Amino acid sequence: MNYFFYILFGVLPSFIWLLYFLRKDVHPESNRMVLKIFLYGMLVTLPAILIEKGAGDFISSWLKESFFGKILYFFIGVAFIEEFLKYLVVREQVLADPEFDEPTDVILYLIIAALGFAALENILYLLQFKILGEVIFITSFRFLGAIFLHALCSGTLGYFLALSFYTPEKKLRLLVFGFSLTTLLHGVFNYSIIKIEDNWAFVFLPIIILIGLSIFVTFGFKRLKKIKSVCKIEYMPR
Repeated sequence: MNYFFYILFGVLPSFIWLLYFLRKDVHPESNRMVLKIFLYGMLVTLPAILIEKGAGDFISSWLKESFFGKILYFFIGVAFIEEFLKYLVVREQVLADPEFDEPTDVILYLIIAALGFAALENILYLLQFKILGEVIFITSFRFLGAIFLHALCSGTLGYFLALSFYTPEKKLRLLVFGFSLTTLLHGVFNYSIIKIEDNWAFVFLPIIILIGLSIFVTFGFKRLKKIKSVCKIEYMPR
């Protein structure tokens, strides 16, 4: 199959979700910044893959195929690594930028980075399928699953990061809680997807996680819109 279709179906789900979330922004971000963060999100997919492989090899050699080893890999070796790298994109490329001027920007840019990450991840995943029908089916499945999860987890972390600007004394606590929550839900989602093959009862976990995160991110957008502009406070990036 032509590589054009892999790229098309790999990026299309992220692009659709991107349009959806951009509509939630009262003061639209510049196309330059949106494209920049999306591409940076794609870029960090590569180190994520390398780190995850290294983590998998290390955990496997240390704990073999034990249950604890699998859990450690899913939650720390994959979920945390991905959430942290998406966060790094926003911390390094957005938080000190003049275009960062309102609380909801934190959620929005983390979602944009996540969708860039998911786009390249999706392209690489689709390469293993050679039939167009399979590619379309998997794309549809991941559109409502893994890609949506990336956006929602990063959006959830963005909410706690935004709150940390207004309560500096709780900044570390909010970030730790945000990372812990998103890592936990991301890890449970990934693990349950794998376990569905053995037990269809696991299908309810991803659905519950996606619905719960959707409600939370919607709530986060609404609450942050009521908070004063970020430009009125001094951001301390480190």
